[in-house]
Amino acid sequence: MSVRRLAEKQPPTFAFTPENLAWARAQIDKYPRGRQQSAVLPVLWRAQQQCGGWLPQKAIEAVADLLGMANIRVLEIATFYTMFNLSPVGKYHVQFCGTTPCMLRGADELKKVLRRMIGDELEVSADGKFSWVEVECLGACVNAPMVQINADYYEDLTPDSLTRIINDLSAGRAVKPGPQIDRINSAPVGGPQTLTDPALFEKPGAAANEAPIADATDPRRQ
Repeated sequence: MSVRRLAEKQPPTFAFTPENLAWARAQIDKYPRGRQQSAVLPVLWRAQQQCGGWLPQKAIEAVADLLGMANIRVLEIATFYTMFNLSPVGKYHVQFCGTTPCMLRGADELKKVLRRMIGDELEVSADGKFSWVEVECLGACVNAPMVQINADYYEDLTPDSLTRIINDLSAGRAVKPGPQIDRINSAPVGGPQTLTDPALFEKPGAAANEAPIADATDPRRQ
């Protein structure tokens, strides 16, 4: 993983909106007195959402002040977790998985699509809609290669399907997350391969055409 640094251009100030401040204090109240620092991750996440998907330095410092922490302690957390973006991102931020399972199934070709359609890593496209970054394993290895765009996973990708997804998002069209091939979640391609015999699910000793037993309120039982 490359070194993560704060963006060079920074906004001069940050303050939580009243709604977000109330939300943050509600998270802090979930922890015992004196343990308010335990809320640092959700509060940082809320600050990032308020800033349009990234964490300016002033937002990190505001979180530190709210939680009674040293600035450097919160900066350490923000720079450690890749879910926190330290520079501006596009409306659609693509996290590209570049670890072994995805690479073995063609992730290099997906990276070429991202460079061609969006630009260099960690740069926002000219229209402000897209940015991308390479990250460590996102946990969808069965459906490799894959990317995460904002909160959704897009799996079993090819260069053509990733191109279509980016074009559809850019045009404001609905895009279906999950596998982009004929697969249900993480099931085998083509459907189930085991436990496919219907006899496995029949009740022991029940005839195949046996009628269901009527309940006590059924007129036939009167």
